[in-house]
Formats: sequence, structure tokens, C-alpha cells
Amino acid sequence: MTQFKPLSKDSIPKAITKAKHYRLLNEPWQTKSICRDVLTVEPDNQQAILHLILAITDQFDAENSSYYSEAKELCDQLTDEYQRYYYRGIIEERSGKAILKRSRPRVRYIAYEYYRNAMELFEKAERMHPEDNQDAILRWNACVRGIQEFKLEPSPEEDQMQPFLDV
Repeated sequence: MTQFKPLSKDSIPKAITKAKHYRLLNEPWQTKSICRDVLTVEPDNQQAILHLILAITDQFDAENSSYYSEAKELCDQLTDEYQRYYYRGIIEERSGKAILKRSRPRVRYIAYEYYRNAMELFEKAERMHPEDNQDAILRWNACVRGIQEFKLEPSPEEDQMQPFLDV
């Protein structure tokens, strides 16, 4: 079987730049591959972890959010508490957006729960945000607008199911 070729430690900064570049070109698969190569050499590289989380969530779509668990686990590897909450919020928000593309019953209720989960995480991040960083507030507001625009609401049932079990 063909083996992967390892990166040199010296090439990691350029690889991170390329990962960001490919993500901006809407090529999350390439970004994921680069980040996995970096993490093979430097398992705690925070930039690679962040780009990998974002590339994974870029690939959430109507029928596939199979990497949801991996993205959440990657957040646990982030050393900055603010970033752990903020990027967990991003995962929840993007999961809600992906759910909205499904043509199944209850998607509005399920998406609402994802958005509310995201908002709770953004609130936690906001409490510890770095100075001059209002990203958590921007994301919170985007969630509120999403809930309003798509007319999302909580399930009318008293025993609401977790979003990922209800699809």
C-alpha cells in the first residue's frame, strides 16, 4: 500500500497558509488533507486544528454531517477556552444550517435546537472574549437572524428530543 510522506517541521507555517488558502477557494477537502498532514507532525498545532474544524463544517450539507463528532472532539484539543466555546458554537450553528436543507418533518424544530445550542456556546465565549474581539456577538446575532428568517421555533412537544436523534 502507498504510504503518506511526512512534512518537515520547517514546512508547517507554509502548509498552514496553504490550508487557509484552499479553504477560501472552497476546497475544504484539500484543507482537511493539509491539516491532517500538519497534525501528524505536530499533533497540538492549534492553527491546523482550527482550520480542520472549519473545513469539516464547510462540508456539512443536507445529507451529510457525519464528521460532526470529529469536529466536536477537535474542539476539545484547543488549548484556549474561548476558542473551545466559540468553535463549538460554529459547529452547532453550521449543523443547524445543514439541517434546514433537509426535506424531512421537524427540520425547523431540530434546526432551532442547534441554533439555540450555538447561542449558548457563543454566550459562554463572549464572557471571556479577547479584547477587541466581538466575534461571539456577531455569531450570536447571526443565529438570532437565522431563527427569525427561517421562522424556527422550539418543538411544541414537552419531551423534545435531541436534534441528532430526531432526524
